[in-house]
Amino acid sequence: MELRHLRYFIAVAKHGSFNRAAQTLHLTQPALSRQVKDLEEELSVPLFVRGTNAVTLTAAGDSFYEEAREIIARVDLAVQRIRNQPHTEILRVGYAPSVTAGLLPSVLQRFHAEYPRVRVELTDLFPKDMMNKARDGELDIVITLEAPGSPVPQFRWEELSRIRIVLVMPANHALAKLKRIPPSRLRDIPLVGLAPESFPEHVPYVKKILKPFDVRPHFVALERDGVSTMFASIEALNAAAILAESAVSFMPRSLVCRPFFPAFDPVIAKIGWSQKNPKPHTSAFIELLRKASRRKR
Repeated sequence: MELRHLRYFIAVAKHGSFNRAAQTLHLTQPALSRQVKDLEEELSVPLFVRGTNAVTLTAAGDSFYEEAREIIARVDLAVQRIRNQPHTEILRVGYAPSVTAGLLPSVLQRFHAEYPRVRVELTDLFPKDMMNKARDGELDIVITLEAPGSPVPQFRWEELSRIRIVLVMPANHALAKLKRIPPSRLRDIPLVGLAPESFPEHVPYVKKILKPFDVRPHFVALERDGVSTMFASIEALNAAAILAESAVSFMPRSLVCRPFFPAFDPVIAKIGWSQKNPKPHTSAFIELLRKASRRKR
């Protein structure tokens, strides 16, 4: 269970509305709804009674609300205590959740155990925003699925891992019965993609890999908020999406994934770090990432 899910749940409960809570959290309403739905699926119990313009807590939700508030309060207090302690260094890390799922938590735990006085500031960013912040000197380390569109001055890059490409779809989708998906079967299949304004590489990439099979992708939705919102659209539209397999780790149980045959070339997860003003513990953090990535292979 992720802390952000608890924070989202509390915000919706306080405002009595997904829309008002989304505005406060600076999220879109579909993205917030998906996150809360993930929490309900994890708990196997509905937390809200959803109305046309408002929501109310179920009995289980009302009980969980107080527990969630106590958990968040304790976490916030612990964070404040840590922040008030003197630190010798701050590492600013920009990351893509689809790359770091199942990887970053263990790295952070190990890093904090070995270097307790170094604070790691994590920022979940769209690829374009990540590159801009790196160019502006606002990030020390970048972990991304997308190769940088143009070189980031004085940033060094290396391959972190190679990730298989899969098709994600509802469990009752027509293609879900197949163990492997021939790319030619995607002809006329409704697809969900990532919007160019947030993920400029996604749609061109899908078009490129399908072109040799004489398939022109039929996009019925382009989501700008990321993979979590894509999952909601895939379900709602009974569509499919071409994604890196690492995204499957936070996919709802109502969806399934299948590999392609013939397989597409894997996508490359990269890690970059500043060479202009390198922090003393940058190399230690990167080495832990390398080791964690090798263990996952």
